[in-house]
Amino acid sequence: MPKLTGLGRWAGDSALGRSPLREALAVAALVTLAVAVIAVGLPERWHTTLVGFVFLASTWALVWRRDDEHVRRAGLALGGVVIPGPLDARAMAHDAAVALAWAAGCFAVVAVPFFFGWRAWFASSLPHLSFSLVVRPSEVASEVLGQLFAIALPEEAFYRGYLQSRLDDAWAPRWRILGARLGPGWLVASVIFALGHVATVHSPARLAVFFPALLFGWLRARTGGIGASACLHMMSNVYSQALGRGFGVY
Repeated sequence: MPKLTGLGRWAGDSALGRSPLREALAVAALVTLAVAVIAVGLPERWHTTLVGFVFLASTWALVWRRDDEHVRRAGLALGGVVIPGPLDARAMAHDAAVALAWAAGCFAVVAVPFFFGWRAWFASSLPHLSFSLVVRPSEVASEVLGQLFAIALPEEAFYRGYLQSRLDDAWAPRWRILGARLGPGWLVASVIFALGHVATVHSPARLAVFFPALLFGWLRARTGGIGASACLHMMSNVYSQALGRGFGVY
């Protein structure tokens, strides 16, 4: 099996005639087509599960089934859970705590601006400006777990773990932004992420997810893994759902 060099580039890419850019764009197009077909051709109750499966299966085929170093360079080791061998519970707990801390810190910074931006965006749809939301612990736990494992983790695994990493092979990161090394792949992966959301819900408003995708991608580069971006992704989705229900938008 070819070994990795540089920032995760396959040493055998040239020998196999494999272009990181062509591969990444072709895979992204096929995955986007697959989720679009699911969205228009299958019952809505299956959408989340099947779309998540497409992302995870694609990530497995392209990253997780390869050697350990490839998995780590893509930021997809998940604290060692997907790496063969005995698990180190202490290291896993440490990695999880660090990821959660990064996510919580970012959420604390963006939560208030997001609130005012969200309310301005939905101003014409708000039946009232009062907020009312009944919070039940069991429902909150279900929402958090569902958003994390069915939506955030599959999407981050594919878009930030595979796609952004593979695009970085094509365009080496050249900018340093708040401690993270980023490049054009960060921007392109965020655009493809937004287009994927339009493919499942046909509304131009879905393109707005480009902006949180930039933050998710920055976290992926800054922390070296997808744990923090997956946690922030989950927090953002739960927060958005809470605002929508509390204001009566959905």
